[in-house]
Amino acid sequence: MTRTAIAASGLRKAFGDKVVLDGIDLEVREGTVFSLLGPNGAGKTTTVNLLTTLMRPDGGTARLAGHDLATETRAVRAAIGVTGQFAAVDELLTGQENLQLMADLKGLRADEGRRVGTELLERFDLAQSAQKMVATYSGGMRRKLDLAMTLIGNPRIIFLDEPTTGLDPRSRRTMWSIVRDLVADGVTIFLTTQYLEEADQLADRVAVLDRGRLVAQGTPDELKRRIPGTHVRLRFATVTQLDAAARLFTDHTRDAEALTLRVPSDGGTTSLRALLDRLDEHALSAEEFSVHTPDLDDVFLALTGHTTEVAAK
Repeated sequence: MTRTAIAASGLRKAFGDKVVLDGIDLEVREGTVFSLLGPNGAGKTTTVNLLTTLMRPDGGTARLAGHDLATETRAVRAAIGVTGQFAAVDELLTGQENLQLMADLKGLRADEGRRVGTELLERFDLAQSAQKMVATYSGGMRRKLDLAMTLIGNPRIIFLDEPTTGLDPRSRRTMWSIVRDLVADGVTIFLTTQYLEEADQLADRVAVLDRGRLVAQGTPDELKRRIPGTHVRLRFATVTQLDAAARLFTDHTRDAEALTLRVPSDGGTTSLRALLDRLDEHALSAEEFSVHTPDLDDVFLALTGHTTEVAAK
């Protein structure tokens, strides 16, 4: 039977007269990835700070790994690990020294700390750079080292606050692979991200946070089914052609700046052929043609009215 790793009810936080979290409810099952989506300023990092004991909520309750956030703070801290938005590594130490420092802070015996450090360096493909100063590490290497440090002490719940921000695509996919391996080992991941593809790839459940409120929760597929389905996207060379095409379809979405027209469709060959034939009948030709199925970008836009790149202020 799957148990609950994180349960929060009515969490609230305000800074002065600005309400950052307005009573949110969350439930995260053990051994899963839970992704919290939202634009800058939506309250994602504040949520992480509250659940990791770095801030006190103004209202609401939460339990992590069975421990009450307010009354069992020490037990909560012992059960969790946190990797923040920026790698918390010491650039003047080597990779191995950073891990040894964390092992000392966790109270591991010297021999145990060395053993765990060596295993983590190998696991994260950092063994060859173990004796190099972190100042020489790439961004991806620093993020891997940061996550390796988080794993010392064997936390069962790990908070990853926008862990791949600023990484190149290859480093990002390496991090995804590491996250999948952690979950396979039974670790619970609480992930905040602005990359909707990242949530789609990793998350078992997703919650969309906008202006301090949760506007939707569910599996990625459940959220995708909440919005209109497949459509054909046509891009034209001129506004004149775009306008002419728009007059042919009563149900469409027109973007004059991008010179695109979105027409609802089931994506089947019969309907696609009919659409193209209709354009041809009126001597119209699209520069680009694509069939688009709903993704989390569409979900986010439909639920909030803006993209994750727009700050909710």
